Amino acid sequence: MTGRMDAMRYDIPTPTWQIATNEFSSIVLGLLMLPFLLKACDRWPLHADTWRRRLPLYFLGSVVYSACHVVGMDLIRMLVYSASGSTYEPGPWVNQAIYEYLKDIRTFFLIVAVGHMVEWFGRHIQGEASLLDVPDEGQPVEAIDRPERFLVRKLGRDFLVATADIEWVQSAGNYVNLRVRGRDYPLRSTLAALETRLDPAVFVKAHRSYLVHLAQVTAIEPLDAGDARLHMADGTVLPCSRRYRESLRAAAAGAEPALAKA
Repeated sequence: MTGRMDAMRYDIPTPTWQIATNEFSSIVLGLLMLPFLLKACDRWPLHADTWRRRLPLYFLGSVVYSACHVVGMDLIRMLVYSASGSTYEPGPWVNQAIYEYLKDIRTFFLIVAVGHMVEWFGRHIQGEASLLDVPDEGQPVEAIDRPERFLVRKLGRDFLVATADIEWVQSAGNYVNLRVRGRDYPLRSTLAALETRLDPAVFVKAHRSYLVHLAQVTAIEPLDAGDARLHMADGTVLPCSRRYRESLRAAAAGAEPALAKA
């Protein structure tokens, strides 16, 4: 509507369909790129200890974002104009690239800021786990190599979660989610790093993205492709890849003979 009003104000003979095409082509490209941008924010998050070295990467990402936006929306406009019997002329590409980048960089960093804010707020409400720190003085209260508890910060309060209460662990980018009594607590760690800290007789790899607490597995359901499904005590079904199926069965046979026969 403002584009139509500007065309009338400055007496520019521009059909309404051209104004709509120019506007919606930009919006469509922005929406198409939004999932990829949010995925990149999740893959390379900005934290207090990472933002300085990752900020140049984000500026480079804004250039790529703007380039994809400009090329994509120009292609859409060319197709629509051609179908309508007209020709779309974007003008000198250098001028367009600079003009669009000055707009796109604001949109880019607004999305980045909102995405990180929503993620931080979600973790704040949900609760975020961490390993217990080594005390400044004296001996640690428990073995650091095999933590018996995790510290969960939620709404400004600290809670201790027993390792034995963890039902399974799922990989989620730069985090892993600790499943405890129906709730997921994100922990800043890779699955491989956490696996080395947990007792291998208790937590077993079932999938490249899952560690399961053997005591929480009630049945192993074989599948035709060689994979399996793990039925957990709370009714959840988790994947088990054929790569880990036999080792999990062997571990289950030692921990719970009835389970290995399932």
